[in-house]
Amino acid sequence: MRDEIVGVAGLGFLGRGIVACLAAFGHRVIAFDRSQELKTETEKYVDQAMRELILRAGFRASLTDEWRSRVTFASTVEELASATFVIESVTEDAAVKSEFFDGLEACIAADVPVATNTSSLPVSTVASQRKHPERFLGMHWAEPAYATRFIELIRSEQTSDEAFARAIALAESCGKEPSMILQDFPAFVANRLGYAMYREALSLLEQGVADAETIDRSFRNSVGLWASFAGPFRWIDLTGGPALYGRTMSNVLPTLDNSPTISPTMQSMMEAGLRGVADRRGFYEYTDDEVKMWEDRFRNSVWKVREWVEEMAKEGAACRRDDAR
Repeated sequence: MRDEIVGVAGLGFLGRGIVACLAAFGHRVIAFDRSQELKTETEKYVDQAMRELILRAGFRASLTDEWRSRVTFASTVEELASATFVIESVTEDAAVKSEFFDGLEACIAADVPVATNTSSLPVSTVASQRKHPERFLGMHWAEPAYATRFIELIRSEQTSDEAFARAIALAESCGKEPSMILQDFPAFVANRLGYAMYREALSLLEQGVADAETIDRSFRNSVGLWASFAGPFRWIDLTGGPALYGRTMSNVLPTLDNSPTISPTMQSMMEAGLRGVADRRGFYEYTDDEVKMWEDRFRNSVWKVREWVEEMAKEGAACRRDDAR
């Protein structure tokens, strides 16, 4: 692939993870944010990410120093002018993103791909308001961005073949296993599957079928067994196939929640401003020690899944080679 200079705009929690990912895999990065505090936090975050990659993923020890020569911090949009690829990761607010793009388009070349890191905003809506809509695409990352293999690349009707191909190449160069989303569908794929599950879990809770811990336990000990290696269609094939699941669906689907509005429970918790582990209150209450415990569990799980997926990829490649003989 071409040697990209990647501009990353917005150094919030996900943005700084994107910077870490790009730098770890050898890319030059221009990291833009107007907040000096966020830039300082990003330096600390990236430094810790590099140490984790060395410890958990076998990256060379020199990375702890090398990344600093690859990352340039910027406080003005104009400093992104030399970027050959831009990833926008500012607040998930259409007006804020639009204001940023106004400034960006005034200073970068017309052929520079621009990826908006969004989890729900339509890429087509963003692109249609721009001077060069053909260079815009969606890029949906997952935290921690430097460790997961997940990335969704979303193509709008206007996205050019070249811009999309360069996005695929960039993602693959960073160790990702990109999911190419060929329609600009609301919330894309991963989030749509997730929110369907959240809605049904809330429905079960509100109907008194089970409490939150029981619902979580059932999910962990069933879906949790296969979700990291199979996916829904592979799991159907492995456990009876469409012939079995089709009959079951005809009985279950009419009973599932299909409400188009937020559940009363979620509405009241949202209005109360509950922020989960961030303020120690959500569906559960947390002590500081419990927050650290759950964050450590999550991070350890990320690395275990990554190692497992890489092993399966090697096994799959070996099987394909054997079949080709």
